[in-house]
Amino acid sequence: MATVLGVDTPDLHPDCAILAGLLGTWRGEGAGEYPTIDPFSYREEVTFTHVGTPVLWYTQRTRNPASGLPMHAETGFWRPLPPDRVEVVIAHPTGVAEIQEGTVDRGRIELKSASITHTATAKEVTVVERSFRLDGDVLSYTLRMAAVGEPVTHHLAAELRRVHG
Repeated sequence: MATVLGVDTPDLHPDCAILAGLLGTWRGEGAGEYPTIDPFSYREEVTFTHVGTPVLWYTQRTRNPASGLPMHAETGFWRPLPPDRVEVVIAHPTGVAEIQEGTVDRGRIELKSASITHTATAKEVTVVERSFRLDGDVLSYTLRMAAVGEPVTHHLAAELRRVHG
């Protein structure tokens, strides 16, 4: 047990050591594009937390930089599989749920969808690939996807800075 701001928190599970650099809250800006939509920019906040079990809890939300209105959110769990693998489960409010698998290698995380499922009203997404780069207090990523009949194509890129953690 550790005490942070007077509150007892569990120690990080040893299996999570390969993802420990992600812990905290990250904020920054990104840009998106896709063949079926107009290019856009966004502000983003991502948080990785733990409760002592061999999993990290992940939350993400974006806002329009001009209006401040919400654009997207997602939540999920990152489950490390030492020494260098990770499984990720992410739920989107658009009716899409992803299971991704990938590798962790010295600040580089590569994920690819192993399974994607949809509600009856969700847009069709068939592939999601995410690449993360962690360099100290800077977390950058790109996201590629195949959706609504388009092949795997670049969709998002952002650079976030650690603000807490």
